[in-house]
Amino acid sequence: MSTVDFSISEIYDLSYKTMISNGCDEPNASALSDIISRAERDGSHSHGLFRVPGYVKALRSGKVNGKAKPEITKKTSVVVHVNGNGCFAPLAQAVGLPELSQIALETGIAALSLTNIHHFAALWPETEFLADRGLVGIACTAYMPTVAPAGSSEKLFGTNPISFAWPRPGKNPVCFDMATSSMALGDLQIAARDGKKVPLGTGLDSKGEETTNPADIVAGVLLPFGGYKGSAIALMVELLAAGLTGEQFSFEAKLNDNADGGPPRGGEMILAFSPEKIAGPGWEDHVEGFMSKLEGLDGVRIPGERRHKNRLNKGLRSINSTLIKTIRELS
Repeated sequence: MSTVDFSISEIYDLSYKTMISNGCDEPNASALSDIISRAERDGSHSHGLFRVPGYVKALRSGKVNGKAKPEITKKTSVVVHVNGNGCFAPLAQAVGLPELSQIALETGIAALSLTNIHHFAALWPETEFLADRGLVGIACTAYMPTVAPAGSSEKLFGTNPISFAWPRPGKNPVCFDMATSSMALGDLQIAARDGKKVPLGTGLDSKGEETTNPADIVAGVLLPFGGYKGSAIALMVELLAAGLTGEQFSFEAKLNDNADGGPPRGGEMILAFSPEKIAGPGWEDHVEGFMSKLEGLDGVRIPGERRHKNRLNKGLRSINSTLIKTIRELS
């Protein structure tokens, strides 16, 4: 695979230029480019520049409003809602997360629902935002049907990712961001692009047969991780991200999508908890005692550790050269 080297700022600039030239205003382009460049910085390649062609397709088709102005409403003392008015999710998050964190710091718990948005990015930026402010964060969103519930070979669930972050004052937070499918769809698509095989059990081909060919799984169906356990968590995400927000379930998102290749309209649910308010003084020492036990075990890697190590590298990032050519043509 041929690659070219880009600095993080060059990744941001290329993303920003592409978004502006395809109908985004400055706030939308800036929020999106920030998420893309941070994903590449941290090694989350399936949510970085890889997503740009999909973003552009959604802008060009008119499905996404590149000049949208999200509206925030405080529904109760601890429930906040952001109507994205058709924007990509990062701008709606930038509007809602500061309010969510302030409420949680004051009351101990808060919920943020985002609707009428198009989520195509990683989830860890939302939960890390909260952890950086001393809060526990949980975020989840649905997608379009790509995953068969346990016992079925028919698509119904999205890849339905969920992210969790726990604050560690003075240290990097514990943070995971995972699809409830056996593999994230973006990672599967990259494996297909690069001609790589995937583990047996990742998914089924269009005939319902197991395969290690990622292209055949893209044309077929992904499976949930851990069988019925992952399937149950995927169901939970559908209910939280669609049932609790009032937005579309994955199958509804598919029915109402224009098939332009960009992200569908959907919802996101973000929850924030204050350990200071809920557990009380001394929670940090209590948790760090547990973390010391965990980190003392051979072979254990704390969730988010790889991303945080990648973040320390200020150097160039190697990007697929064909992808860069495609993006430049789009801008």
